[in-house]
This record gives sequence, C-alpha cells and structure tokens, in this order.
Amino acid sequence: MGDTFTCLLALALLHVALGAAVGQTDGRIRYDNYAVYKVKYESLGQRNLLRQLAEDRENFRLWHEAKDELHVMVSPSGLAEFQAEVLQANATAKIFIPNVQELIDIETTENARATSEDFGWKKYNSLAEIEAWLDDILARYPVITEGFVLGQSYENRTIRGLKISYKSGNPGVFIESNIHAREWITSATATWLIHQFLTSEDPLVRTLAESHDWYIVPVLNVDGFVYTHEKDRMWRKTRQPSAISSCIGVDPNRNYDSHWMENDGASSNPCAENYGGPRAFSEPEIQAMSDFVGSIKTKLNVMLAFHSYSQLLLSPYGHTDEEFPDNYDDLMEVAKAYGDAVEAFPYGTVYRYGSAAGILYTASGATNDWAYNEQGIEISYTIEFRDTGRYGFVLPPVHIVPNAEETLIGLIALLDKCKSLGYLNLKY
Repeated sequence: MGDTFTCLLALALLHVALGAAVGQTDGRIRYDNYAVYKVKYESLGQRNLLRQLAEDRENFRLWHEAKDELHVMVSPSGLAEFQAEVLQANATAKIFIPNVQELIDIETTENARATSEDFGWKKYNSLAEIEAWLDDILARYPVITEGFVLGQSYENRTIRGLKISYKSGNPGVFIESNIHAREWITSATATWLIHQFLTSEDPLVRTLAESHDWYIVPVLNVDGFVYTHEKDRMWRKTRQPSAISSCIGVDPNRNYDSHWMENDGASSNPCAENYGGPRAFSEPEIQAMSDFVGSIKTKLNVMLAFHSYSQLLLSPYGHTDEEFPDNYDDLMEVAKAYGDAVEAFPYGTVYRYGSAAGILYTASGATNDWAYNEQGIEISYTIEFRDTGRYGFVLPPVHIVPNAEETLIGLIALLDKCKSLGYLNLKY
C-alpha cells in the first residue's frame, strides 16, 4: 500500500496547491482525483476506527460496507489522514477507482450521445424524462396500467408509481427504486422492466407480467435524484435540512419505523451518509411510502427494494445478526433461485445472498425489515445490483440493459420459487 499512497499523496498535494480539490463546473460538484479504496480489516475495533472517517463527509464518503471491508471515497486533501488512519487500524487498503470524476465524465459523455434519441436505456434518464415517459405509458395502455401517487417530497415534488395489472386475482409485487439518489441503475432497471412487462412477446416474460400485479415506483427519493442530475452525482440522501446541523438530508433507507436506530444500525450524526434522521418517518418521502403500502398491504406478497452496488440479495433482518425470521430457510431458498438463474444467464453475474446484517452490517430502519416486520410481507429483499466495485455507483450506461436482463431472469426464478413454496396465495 505504501507505494500507492506515496504517489497519490504527492498528486493530492499538487492539486491542493493548484486549488483543484473540489471544483465546480456549470454549478456541478466535481470529484477530480477523488479515489475509492477497498479497505480490508479483521476486527470490530478496526472497523469502528475506520468507520469514523465517514463522519467527515467533505473528505471521505462511505461507498460500501461489509463484514470485513469498507469501500471509501477519499478526497485529495484527505489522503494523508486516510493513510494515517489505515496504518493506525493496522488494516490494508487497495485503490480500485483512481479518479471518480473520470467515470462521471464518461457517463456524462455517453448520456449526451444518447440524448437525441427517444426515451430508452442507452442512457440514464432524468426525473422529468421518466415522468413524461410514464405519462405516455398511461396514455398508450389505459386498460392495464394505472398511475398512483405516494405523496409529496420535501421540495414538493410528486412521488409517482405505476401499477400494471392484466387481470384480477393476481398476487402483488412492489418494486421500490432510487431510495438512494446516486443509484441510477435502479430506476433505469425499473423502467426497463415496465417496458418489458408491457411489450415483450417472450412466453416466460408474458407469464411473469400477466400473473402478478406490479406496483413500481421508479424514483422514491425524487429530490435527491434531481440533485444528482443537476448538482452532485454522488449525493445519497434526501434534501430536507437539519434543525441541528448545516448538513442536509437523511438516509431514507434508515428512516422507516422498524427497529429505528437500534444496535448502531444508523448514525445520529446529520452529516453521516447513513444518518437515520431526528425521528422515524421524519422524511416525507418515507412517510408517504409507508402510508401507501399500508393501504394496500393485503394485496402485496413480495417487496423488492432495488439498490446498487455489490451484487447481493439481502433478506431481513438488518437490525440484528443474532436473530432470523421464522421463514429464513424459505427466504434463502428463494434467494438461491434468483442467484442461480442470474449466474446461469450468459453474462454469468454472481450474486451472493443472506440476511442484511449477516452479510453486510447492522442497518436498522430499512425497507426490507419494515415491509417484513410491520407490513406482514413475508418475501422482502434488498437487491444490490451491479457491480462489485469496478465502477461502483457510476456504472456506465452500457450496463443498463445487461443488468436489467439478468434482473428479469432472476425475478422469473424468484417468483416461481415463491409460488412453489406457497407465498403467492392471495391474502384478500
């Protein structure tokens, strides 16, 4: 690690001297020479020491956390402190993204190249483009589609969803996307699935589409999503100001009233990326989600929360790794069906599966636990999409369709296994 750090530290000091730490172009925050490191550790003490870095959001951003490693984005000016903390923790660090801005620039270029085309999946679409497309879908398929509104965001944007139903008496599947603003692959995949459910002529897809009622929210964190497109590509949280800090936003996936803030499953620091908020349901987006799902929970058999990245299927519980759901074995069997189907697909993408706290870390107040614990939805997963770190949150648009295709084949297997285990019986 020493040679890598020496080189990058010199580069960082040069850029600081030139005034090129965090820059802005056209009002957008830039991440020139921000690097992402994979930090390996062995003990909880090491983890806690390293985790403190994430409290300094100006220099460090936590990208991923697991039982034995962290992925941390480090600013040029924070590199010396990062090196010192890694050495103090007796951990090891390896760089895997040397310049985050280069990935953002590539993504921006590819998006610009595709802007002249109609709505599609060669680029990442903005909220306005997604909403216009939903309007077109509702106009073209008035019999089998229905729009619904969860509520309003802090900045007074409408949080929209689409229901697809070919016939009455179907089990319900709810898909939540883009609860974390920077995870663009999730809304891209959700909209691609909508398109397939309405247009595909493949017999397997037709059966999947027509045998379930689909409730799909392409963008839950609408304020944060717009902010990532217009200001800060790496933004994760909501946009509601804090009453006790100058830092903005709450991690909406720590804000549900299900074991909220238990077992260090979220941070109480408003500047942290996993800040749980001043209280459960403090975020209007999460309150709206709760109210809507609560109103239709007897129609729902499956809850899927789309996230990136890491290629994981995570079941409850997230708030503890010392207890497991009563149907944990079934949840693992269903998850295995998804993972096996995706791996057998031509791309050969490998997904791991287990409980959220078991595979990753304690995370309280998340969608999958809330749906399982509070709404009685016995099949509830967080699905972490591509990749495992090469691009992280800035997954190039060329990955959109492959990721969506393997998600579709995974859903076919997942729901087929749910059916065979008796989880798709109507609850109303």
